[in-house]
Amino acid sequence: MKRPGVTLKLFILTVIFFAIFYGMIILCHLLFFGDFYQKNKITNVERNLEKFASYYVNEEGDFNKLSREAVKFIARNKSQLAIVNMDGNLIMDDPWHIIIKKANGQKVIVSMSFIKNLYSNELIAAKIQEGDMLKLWGRIDYRSTEPSTVMYPEKIYKQGAGEIGEIIEAEGTGISGVVTDIVMPSLNTRGQGQGLLIEALYKWFPLSEEQKKELMASKTQEIEWIEPWSGTRNVIMIMPIKKETGEMELLFSLTNLQEISDANQALRLFYIYLGFGGFCLILGLSFFFSKFVTRPLITLNQMAKRMVHLDFSTNKPLQQNDELGSLSNSMLIMSQNLDKALRELREANQQLKNDMEQKQRMEKTQQSFFTNASHELKTPLSIVKSFAEGLQDGVNPDKREHYVSVIVEETEKMEMLIKDMLDLARLESGSIQLRRKSFLLSEMVERISEKLVYLLRNRQLSIIVVPVNELPVLADPDWIEQVILNFTVNAIRHAEEGSTITIVVQSDDRKSILFMDNKGEQIPEEQQKLIWERFYRGEESRSRQTGGTGLGLSIAKQILDLHGYDYAAENLPDGVRFVVIFHR
Repeated sequence: MKRPGVTLKLFILTVIFFAIFYGMIILCHLLFFGDFYQKNKITNVERNLEKFASYYVNEEGDFNKLSREAVKFIARNKSQLAIVNMDGNLIMDDPWHIIIKKANGQKVIVSMSFIKNLYSNELIAAKIQEGDMLKLWGRIDYRSTEPSTVMYPEKIYKQGAGEIGEIIEAEGTGISGVVTDIVMPSLNTRGQGQGLLIEALYKWFPLSEEQKKELMASKTQEIEWIEPWSGTRNVIMIMPIKKETGEMELLFSLTNLQEISDANQALRLFYIYLGFGGFCLILGLSFFFSKFVTRPLITLNQMAKRMVHLDFSTNKPLQQNDELGSLSNSMLIMSQNLDKALRELREANQQLKNDMEQKQRMEKTQQSFFTNASHELKTPLSIVKSFAEGLQDGVNPDKREHYVSVIVEETEKMEMLIKDMLDLARLESGSIQLRRKSFLLSEMVERISEKLVYLLRNRQLSIIVVPVNELPVLADPDWIEQVILNFTVNAIRHAEEGSTITIVVQSDDRKSILFMDNKGEQIPEEQQKLIWERFYRGEESRSRQTGGTGLGLSIAKQILDLHGYDYAAENLPDGVRFVVIFHR
């Protein structure tokens, strides 16, 4: 069974990590967000209520400034606010109001919350502004603070705008005057907050003796209240304020908590859909992340696998400026160094192998050389010894001259053999220094033919030299003469009696070629490479009369190799051809 790869493992781990992290966020939100948000909201309301209380104590005589500050508190905290005494009587209940100045100079506060909630569209159309003349009908209350008159209007009339509302109570009072001040919210907002505030006041007043004791001790009351008709959750804060006169007044704040519960319920449903979408997003991000992270690791693993199989063909590192990129570059350098070292090792091994084979060949060649040399010298030495013994024993005087001539002939043969062996040894040692000169091959062939005239005459042979566009060659003339002499002597020994040996010299800008053709027996294919070895003779009988010393072609090979020239022996339909290519 195939083991899971690092990409799959990283993908699974990433999915698990993100899923746990995302699940913890959603779970914490579902379990703790509502309580946290509620506590935070209540804390902010309490802090802002304390600020308002401080402002109220410092700006007690300026009703207009207090109203505006109350409006800010209500807008900032989305709460309702009233100022009452210990008995629950209102000192300031409605910050939304206008102030009317009657003809006698008396100012009247006109509470606008009730009529705003019922006739918002008509109020918007009326566009009441400072300086407008209004007629109002409604209920009037009186209090100790200035302005002392408060009206709760049921009907308002503005010239040019018509009537707003209708009279509900027949005993309602009518007044008229000019608008001097307006404290109003946006008339596009609707709400029943002020009504809930009045209902809460009726619910909690009069206070219990225990509540009064705590308030007298300057302890703020915090009460959670569920409005029975709508079931909305609210929090009531009652903060005591002690005036300079010693009289105790209360800041009564009502804050709606229902929106927190509704929002939390909506979020629970929202998180169901968000959870599904989030999980899909986690899968996508995890897949991308795992691929992004593991791609360079997979590439490095593939590089390592190729290196295990001695494949160092990688030639491109990761294009990353980080630890993985540095590792890839290091592996590439290591791969190149290993490839170089391995090539050098292979070359050294091959060289060692070649040296060993060369050593074995040399040992075999030396052994063969000594064997052949001893064999070649043994025969003439035996002949010389036997004929010398005959002379020593006193042979017939008539045969003495023949014995002497045989001894001289065999001695000359041994001398020629020893000379060839010494020349071959010098050539193989590599101690020969070539003295290159420019000369014509055809002239050298003519001189050699003249030296061999008696050998040619004995076999009724002739030599024809044919130069074709001949150009001089640059070589060592002494050693090249030895090559041509050996080739010519070899051709004479193997040519048919009465035939002609043809030597052609042909040149161009890059080379000169010497062709030497003779008619006679062909060289067997399996022996064509053997003719260049020491002491090789084409005749199986190894006849010394026709085969020579067997070193001529081997010497020629060594001389041509020393010059760097190419050579070959090939069969013709009626004989054999030797070819030498003299490169320029």
